Amino acid sequence: MRALVCHAPLDLRLDAFAADEPGPQQLQVRVAFGGICGSDLHYFQHGGFGAVRIREPMVLGHEVSGVVAAVGSGVGGFEPGQRIAISPSRPCGVCRFCQQGLHNHCVDMRFYGSAMRFPHVQGAFREMLVIDATQAHAIADDLPLSEAALVEPLSVGLHAIARAGSVFGKRVLVTGCGPIGALLIAGLRRAGAAEIVAADIADLPLACALKMGADKTINLAQNPDALAPYAAGKGQFDVLFEASGSDKALRSGLEVVAPRGVIVTIGLGGDISLPLNVLVGKEIDLRGTFRFQAEFAVAVAFLNQRLIDARPVISDTLAFDRAPEAFKLAGDKRQSMKVQIAFDQALA
Repeated sequence: MRALVCHAPLDLRLDAFAADEPGPQQLQVRVAFGGICGSDLHYFQHGGFGAVRIREPMVLGHEVSGVVAAVGSGVGGFEPGQRIAISPSRPCGVCRFCQQGLHNHCVDMRFYGSAMRFPHVQGAFREMLVIDATQAHAIADDLPLSEAALVEPLSVGLHAIARAGSVFGKRVLVTGCGPIGALLIAGLRRAGAAEIVAADIADLPLACALKMGADKTINLAQNPDALAPYAAGKGQFDVLFEASGSDKALRSGLEVVAPRGVIVTIGLGGDISLPLNVLVGKEIDLRGTFRFQAEFAVAVAFLNQRLIDARPVISDTLAFDRAPEAFKLAGDKRQSMKVQIAFDQALA
């Protein structure tokens, strides 16, 4: 079996790994598709982000789908040949946050392809993967496995919407229309947002945002002052989702969000200074959002029932042998949205 391993910045290798056998409560899975996430790119380009650094070779990847190859002796409800989306989240279930239902804040989380702990949690970009049965979610017969690999980023968007509270009938601004921003827009449309304005600095993600349900798009590179009219009357938007990680986008958002509006920050930027006088004076709620938990099953249901069509987000699919090339393509946001790796052409 081969796996995609990051040894150092810009050093990706297809290394040989032994294929594990499933335990009693586990499944062995043939990985079908994997989407390259922003965190994967940070590991590839820079060796990590912030204080999180790769300290040993690490298999990347956490957005994957696959087909069950073998079933553990104690597992019910799954059988070989079954097509699944795979949750990369493996909380401990016993810490105080898990006991409160806040599994995404588990103090002993094992999340695929993460260098947050040492030894690192090896990722899912490999030809064969052994998972806990609780990570497997059956997908509809007519849902392509490539779309099933979008469940994880869709879950992130849905969790962000949940953090905002009700968006029904609200005017919403989304800044940063990469894959998560675009999938979030589809979730906002299902959640009943009255108007969705999408802003970015490139045409490709904005075109995708329209396909996913945005009412209007703004290219801030071409028109840096395009949001200025929305600052009239103390701000026109009820909710802002900041998905770019840009400090400028977040500060600009304070001007266009109405009093008692909500800002949900999704993008991972560096340290940012904010004008607290504006935040306080307009009584704006600034909320973080981190990963997901219950939203994964909801995302599977939305895709299975075709309540959300995620296909426009996939811009490129490259074979496993071309994985390093796929990472370079994914790093160019003007040419690509979600770049996926096809691990097994027979499963396409």
